[in-house]
Amino acid sequence: MNDVFGEAILDYHLGECNEDIITSTSISDEEPLKVSYLFRTFDEMPFLEQTALNMANGKVLDIGCGAGSHSLFLKAKGYEVKSIDISPKAIECCRLRGLENIEVLNVLNETDTFDTLLLLMNGSGIFKSLKQTPEVLAHLKTLLNKNGQILIDSSDIKYMYEDEDGGFWIDTHNAYYGELEYTIRYKNNEDSFLWMYLDFERLKTACAIVGLNCKKLKKGPHHDFLAQITLRD
Repeated sequence: MNDVFGEAILDYHLGECNEDIITSTSISDEEPLKVSYLFRTFDEMPFLEQTALNMANGKVLDIGCGAGSHSLFLKAKGYEVKSIDISPKAIECCRLRGLENIEVLNVLNETDTFDTLLLLMNGSGIFKSLKQTPEVLAHLKTLLNKNGQILIDSSDIKYMYEDEDGGFWIDTHNAYYGELEYTIRYKNNEDSFLWMYLDFERLKTACAIVGLNCKKLKKGPHHDFLAQITLRD
């Protein structure tokens, strides 16, 4: 794996480069992503992220922590936070920003337990596909303490397939319209990977399969939502 995100994050923190990350998907053209957005303060975060951070409690696992902005906010509030990411350079940036309980780790290899699992910035992306979603949720379930919660945001991107007449051109041969190939480019490095935007009803169904409750907490302005997943009694 090319550590494209991590390189951009570490460069920005060290003041070595302020070049945009270029993103695209299998259904969308290239768009720039300013690296500074990954370093946003609480006041600069979208409403759904602010809501999730205010709901976090107890011992927290920040999954896919990136530059560590969510973790830093929670640490400042006095929470015990572990921050994990598969990007070594992102984790190095987190260390330089003052986070200590950090690790280069895929959440599927996490074994500790927590009161809150955070999956923000389209957290459903880690499921990669609709088929794999129950399997990943089953593992996340093992990481929850009693009365624990998973706070996850996602988007229903069905609107991206809508034509001018209000119809949809979704390819019925594809497994699910939210499954995309995501490509990122920074300087001369590029990486492509599977990523998924999961609508709420399918998230709720996948949770039920593995014995989890799923509740929609808030709707965002761009077909996005924040959900809370908990253990069944």
